[in-house]
Amino acid sequence: MTPRKQDYYEILNVPRTASKKEIKKAYRKLALKHHPDRNKSPEAEEKFKEISEAYAVLSDKEKRIQYDQYGHAGISGRYSRDDIFRSADFERIFKDLGFNFGGHATIFDIFFGRGARRRHRRQKGTNLRYDLQITLEDTAFGLNKDMEIPGFDVCDTCHGSGAKPGTSPKTCQRCKGTGEIRRTKSFGYMHFTEIQTCNKCHGKGVLIETLCDDCKGAGNVQRLHKIRLKIPPGIDNGHGLRLDGKGNPGAQGGPNGDLYVVVHVKPHEIFERNGSNILCEARISFPQATLGTKINVPTLKGEAKLKIPAGTQSETMFRLRGKGVPHLHGWGRGDQFVKIIVQTPTKLTRHQKKLLSELAEEMEHEITFR
Repeated sequence: MTPRKQDYYEILNVPRTASKKEIKKAYRKLALKHHPDRNKSPEAEEKFKEISEAYAVLSDKEKRIQYDQYGHAGISGRYSRDDIFRSADFERIFKDLGFNFGGHATIFDIFFGRGARRRHRRQKGTNLRYDLQITLEDTAFGLNKDMEIPGFDVCDTCHGSGAKPGTSPKTCQRCKGTGEIRRTKSFGYMHFTEIQTCNKCHGKGVLIETLCDDCKGAGNVQRLHKIRLKIPPGIDNGHGLRLDGKGNPGAQGGPNGDLYVVVHVKPHEIFERNGSNILCEARISFPQATLGTKINVPTLKGEAKLKIPAGTQSETMFRLRGKGVPHLHGWGRGDQFVKIIVQTPTKLTRHQKKLLSELAEEMEHEITFR
């Protein structure tokens, strides 16, 4: 059994109502304690990764909303590991804390290895996102769908180099092929290395003098990719599906990125969904509510009989067990709840008014308040 991943709020020791400022303060305190340049214990680096991941998610408004609503599944299903860390202000925090960037310079060095930002090396391709609209019925029974997704493939003409066949890219002399310009500054006993993308080769480490005619130097061309998408029963609005290797091709022969399909459920004309349960309303007449009746109730799969007992009051809720949406990560299905609304007629014939008047006289009683 896979161990339960610890809650991000517990990791940073902050309440779920913590402000962005409080979350940053908590992270700074823990980063001072566990940063690998300061803490040489074997478990420090893993602890630092843990608190940094928690901060990266909770300091970003959109990621925090996804986490609060769906937990870890809402993050791993929607963001790659690169995406999680991209928007957080780690380098500014590290500079404020006075870490020596000659060691573990950046959060990317710690998570992805030193030199992770040297773009001229083999690099995984960028991820793609595709937003897909489905129906409530699709979430109840699952869906297998053939789709065409716009993406990129390695150029067949230059095989990804971006250079015209018969020519080769040349090493950038400004950065010596590293893709980076480094400037070291000293402040007393501390040494800071500022790393910037080379503005001549734009981080590639090479220069292309004669561009490929087909891809214009990009190394890849846009194409439609045919995929077969399997949507599991129980999936909810905003959930994401990751398809490994279906993203854009990597640089310098690196692996393809991933494709994230984000599901959006269309509003239903009858049902509302709440977790694995669904809700609908049934409007019945006063006589039906008074005398009792049986009605046919629409469900996600056909109709079901529902007995309305005599004397049912408006807004009474009835349950149809097992008529809801399957549990995404478990067994069984949710239930369907039917709210009874007793309708008051607004247009009556003379005969109907006479009958109701007679009934009112028979049932006349004092009005009570509570």
